[in-house]
Amino acid sequence: MRYLILLLSGILSLQLSVLTFADTPAKPAAAPVFTLTTDAFLDTGALPVLYTCDGKDVSPHLSWTTPPAKTQSFAIIVDDKDAPNGVFYHWVVFNLSGDTKDLPEGTSQFPPGTIIGLNSWKKAQYNGPCPPKGSVHTYWLTLYALDTKLSLGSTTDGKMLEEAMKNHTLGTAKLSMVYSRWLR
Repeated sequence: MRYLILLLSGILSLQLSVLTFADTPAKPAAAPVFTLTTDAFLDTGALPVLYTCDGKDVSPHLSWTTPPAKTQSFAIIVDDKDAPNGVFYHWVVFNLSGDTKDLPEGTSQFPPGTIIGLNSWKKAQYNGPCPPKGSVHTYWLTLYALDTKLSLGSTTDGKMLEEAMKNHTLGTAKLSMVYSRWLR
């Protein structure tokens, strides 16, 4: 008799579990994640010399997936928020076509319509990290998905671009890297 009661209570418990599970609404599918990757360095890791002023000073290979819906263009900013005189911009790129998925290492050829803005050296190009000797700086590489192409010219700098993107950013993907010049 005791076994029969245990068996019946187990069956009843199983039926309640099934009913509870059936009444639970299905969770909505997670939105795809907008990601930025590179094979040049690990996120939050040390930046190889190749991509700095001490090396060949070339931009790293970048690729990204799943931009937000309605993305019309991308912008890229590489900056150093540890710079002694405020944010220092190393690369300013915008109006990169919304169907672009990657940029090769050291690229100087961009899709038509892409604008390379001015970095903090007042140059329209990538200039890699070059911190003062004896210091360690963290650099941020940020990819912005925008809902429009921006009406800005080639004299646009990083600060101007950030201001223009404020009401047009659909999403961002970031990588950080560290570089120091202790022995250089």
